[in-house]
Formats: sequence, structure tokens, C-alpha cells
Amino acid sequence: MIDDIKVKLDEQMTKAIKSLQTQFLKVRTGRANANVLDGVSVDYYGSPTPLKQVGQISTPEARLLQIQPFDKTIIADIEKAIINANLGLTPGNDGNLIRIQFPALTEETRKDLVKQIKKMGEDAKIAIRNSRRDQNEIVKKAEKDKEITEDDVKKFSDEIQKVTDTFVKQVDELVATKEKELMTV
Repeated sequence: MIDDIKVKLDEQMTKAIKSLQTQFLKVRTGRANANVLDGVSVDYYGSPTPLKQVGQISTPEARLLQIQPFDKTIIADIEKAIINANLGLTPGNDGNLIRIQFPALTEETRKDLVKQIKKMGEDAKIAIRNSRRDQNEIVKKAEKDKEITEDDVKKFSDEIQKVTDTFVKQVDELVATKEKELMTV
């Protein structure tokens, strides 16, 4: 039983970590990062299409993203989609390419972004704790149904807590790394 619980716990908590890492990729750090555009969809002949599928995204310089559309007729649509995504980025186009200049982050902006990533980290910890709670409830139900003893409940709860502590530590490390990246000028 404990092995099943550990596997389920590991799956759920790993999902929380992966989700946090994905969210962190979308946080602007003052350097050009194509992942910032992951959530942007372009209206391509009436259907919303991910930006990656309508153009090639590259980073020719540290603070510059360049989008080369596969179909030149949708340059205006790509620009509009980026502006409507509210990323705080202003695209510029020369008829062939779209360039997005990443402004240097101010100290105030950096601090706001650090607050955002700490909140994301806290949300991930909440998801991890919810997984722990769910598995502890399964253990308590098994005890109530007389499937396991009180000693087993204590042992299983300790095992669940150890797994939880490991994942919470990972979240803290990810947040600290991202915070250091943001605060580096």
C-alpha cells in the first residue's frame, strides 16, 4: 500500500514542480527568451495557432527576439497577438521580420518579479501539500476500514511527510535560483 501511495504522491508532486518550472520560463528576466511567447496564439486564417507554428523565433542578441513568419501576410496578425498577450513587449516590424526589444529591468520591476515568483513557488507548495493531505486521508480511511494498524498509519504518515519535505525543498531551490537570476544585473 505504501508503495502505491508513494508512486501517486511522487507523480502529483512532480507535476507541481514541472508546472512551476514552466511558469518560471515565462517570467521576463531582461534577457530575450523565446519561452515568453509560448502562450501567444495568432489568428491564422480564422483559427488560433501557436506563434511557434506560424514563424521561426530566434534570439540574435541578448535582448532581442526575432520572429520570421513563414507567411509574410500575417505579420500584422502576429504583432497584434503579441500586443494583446499583455507581455509588456512592443513588437516592431520591417515588413519581413518582427523584432522585439527586451528593455533592461529596473530595480522596482525586478522586485515585483521576485514577488511573483515567490507567489508561484507558494502555489506549488500548496499543490504539494494538497497531495500530501489526499494521501494521508487514504491512509486514515484504510485504518478506519481496519486494513492497517495504528503503527502503520504513523509509519506511512512519516514516509509521506519525508517525500513532501523533499519536494518542498526542490521548490525552495527553484525559487532561490530564479530570484538570483532576476536580481543579477
